Amino acid sequence: MEVNDYPGFVANKILMPMINEAIITLYEGVAGVEEIDTVMKLGMAHPMGPLQLADFIGLDVCLAILRVLQDGFGNPKYAPCPLLVNMVTAGKLGIKSKEGFYSWSHGTKELIVSENFK
Repeated sequence: MEVNDYPGFVANKILMPMINEAIITLYEGVAGVEEIDTVMKLGMAHPMGPLQLADFIGLDVCLAILRVLQDGFGNPKYAPCPLLVNMVTAGKLGIKSKEGFYSWSHGTKELIVSENFK
């Protein structure tokens, strides 16, 4: 198997716009954190929702990858959602800071939506 060398690599080129669109969906008030993740788990057979995955990857890492894609391709479709930028600026980086779309401070893998999104 061979793929061409492009900014962000194949997986990120596909995954990051999906995660960003999930964040945009939350930002626009279309659906909540649990609803977005549940739709993707039940409706698309994903093992976890895109917001939970973003918390695991690290919101700062997601933001950095989106910026690489946006700069590399010069395409506004890769522009990071303002909510993502604000969360990273506030130090809410996901599981590594114990706060993102979910709260991870309780020390279990139980999904508890962050107080900011209830």
